[in-house]
Amino acid sequence: MDLNTIETVIRPQSRSELPHARDGDAWLAGGTWLFSEPQPGTRRLVDLAAFGWAPHEVGSDGLTLAATCTIAQLGRLDLPSSWSAAPLIGQCCHALLGSFKIWNTATVGGNLCLALPAGPMIALATALDARCTIWSADGTERHLPAEDFVRGPQRNALRPGEILRSLWFPAAALAYRTAFRRISLSPNGRSGALLIGSVDARGGFALTVTASVRRPRRLVFAALPGRAALIEAIDDAIPETLYYDDVHGRPDWRRHVTRHLAGEVRDALAGEGSPCA
Repeated sequence: MDLNTIETVIRPQSRSELPHARDGDAWLAGGTWLFSEPQPGTRRLVDLAAFGWAPHEVGSDGLTLAATCTIAQLGRLDLPSSWSAAPLIGQCCHALLGSFKIWNTATVGGNLCLALPAGPMIALATALDARCTIWSADGTERHLPAEDFVRGPQRNALRPGEILRSLWFPAAALAYRTAFRRISLSPNGRSGALLIGSVDARGGFALTVTASVRRPRRLVFAALPGRAALIEAIDDAIPETLYYDDVHGRPDWRRHVTRHLAGEVRDALAGEGSPCA
């Protein structure tokens, strides 16, 4: 869609060239959502792709993804065999249903910053203990756990003038055993619930709940709980008011499938079911 209110496009190639934020600004990464509907209040685009950031970097301490890394670039990554959670990356990429054009344009950072409940990169980053590097308007930077980055539907933790620079996934988290479950109202529909379970090297269990809730929730246990204890913990941690309500699922349905899929995730990691779905 043409954005006929745009007056200026800025393409900074260094941090010093970032403009001071003002009303009417929009940060452009992939633009798959930005150009999908009218943006009548937008006057200026700041094109982050002009920075030319390397999309990803694999190191001994973990994986760093630039905010401008596309879903296609992430999906093609060849990761160390010791990172047993690596298949989770492909599962989350495929949860972003779209054409090859979308995959080659949509970005990891854009998925987080848009903060839609169904954003699969939100689920991936939360489940694997990712940390966000945020460039602040005063030239400094701050770091924030991915779990705390999304505050609600289309609400994130960025302050005026801030941008998301990158996400770092620690190697220890990439070595988790994981199980993935997702459901939608139709075969090619937006996620109504997306759950990821993980077991760390010490046997600790964590359950990440996204899509069915307004913001990500991560439940942590010292060991794999029983089904009844897990469901009770979900009910304690997620009040009914936190379940999302839109055309892709009613709150009562989302609560039901969240509890059901949590049991499947728990069984898969206990060796009682398939780890993938």
